[in-house]
Amino acid sequence: MKNKDKIESIKNLAKKLRKNILDMSLYAGSSSAHFGGALSSVEIVSTLFNGIMELDKNVESESRDRFILSKGHGCLVYYAVLAELGYISYDELKTFEKNDSDLLGHPVINRKKGIEFSNGSLGMGLSLGIGVAKALKIKNLKNKVFVLMGDGECNEGSVWESAMSAVHLSIDNITLIIDNNNFQQTGSNSEIMNLGDIKKKWESFGWYTEKCNGHDVEDLISKFENFKKVSKPKVLICETIKGKGFKFSENNNKWHHSVLSKSQYEEALKELNL
Repeated sequence: MKNKDKIESIKNLAKKLRKNILDMSLYAGSSSAHFGGALSSVEIVSTLFNGIMELDKNVESESRDRFILSKGHGCLVYYAVLAELGYISYDELKTFEKNDSDLLGHPVINRKKGIEFSNGSLGMGLSLGIGVAKALKIKNLKNKVFVLMGDGECNEGSVWESAMSAVHLSIDNITLIIDNNNFQQTGSNSEIMNLGDIKKKWESFGWYTEKCNGHDVEDLISKFENFKKVSKPKVLICETIKGKGFKFSENNNKWHHSVLSKSQYEEALKELNL
């Protein structure tokens, strides 16, 4: 696929993911979905699953790259892409957070649905990813591990223990992506726990660190392609907008965890031209 076609394909996938996120949020009804943090990750996930990761329809295949959603509350975007890959039906998306559904508010391992790991206890995804990456190296496998984390999640001390461990263990087959939307559950990062210069922090722990526009597909592809030349743990800090894609939710932290109304759903569809 030519680069221009790849970029267009990823952008089209991102549009489909936003539609799936809307559908799940609407059908969840009075159950509150983590809407804003899912939307800020859409282009990141679209690029990973349709341009960067080596995948195999068989989730049990050892040869496929691994994806870990450390910010498990952002699972709407994960389920949305798994539906586009054929693991989850569109009708099943409408069961999100319903009784007896496989699509819970945080991912629970279910390989038939494409869900490889249980996630959601913040700060744990990176340590899990390092363990998986180390196991792949022990087996002399060339797969890569990709971990998606929230910027507020960097408040967790376990994140920095993991950061030290990856460098100490020479884990060069892991890429951490930080969804840097500048908000967390109850407010802005600067109000709750100011991380300062997050890029310098990761660099000081020995990781190869880049920043990019997390909604610019070309920028994302460029950074991920550059990472292939780097033989050390890598982190991509993606500057994003919480609630990206819809006027009522962009940079509005009320949509960290809120209920979508029918009128808002219809308003959002117009913005997607659907």
